[in-house]
Amino acid sequence: VQLQASGGGLVQAGGSLRLSCAASGRTGNNYVMGWFRQAPGKEREFVKAITWSGRTIYYGDSVQGRFTISRDNAKNTVYLQMNSLRPEDTAVYYCATKEDNGSGYSLSKRYGYWGQGTLVTVSS
Repeated sequence: VQLQASGGGLVQAGGSLRLSCAASGRTGNNYVMGWFRQAPGKEREFVKAITWSGRTIYYGDSVQGRFTISRDNAKNTVYLQMNSLRPEDTAVYYCATKEDNGSGYSLSKRYGYWGQGTLVTVSS
């Protein structure tokens, strides 16, 4: 499976960006798509994930209400719509995929395939 992320860039605080991640290769109908991010000097952080059926998984309040994850199964593409961006959202954003076994959605080590990352910079 190959993942190609795009859509990052520089935006002012309060602005919006939409990230895309297109999957190719051995894809199927039992794969979870997830977004992670890694800010400079910090560990990789789980953002959100979405199952094939469209169920979304998230933890914490840092992005809830501002970030929306969605997927187009026909296009094998997952999106991350990011609104009301803050400087603390600045990070490299990675998409990843794993087989859906009902657990481990927020654990980066459970994901076997990763995109190359796309940089999001939010200026204050």
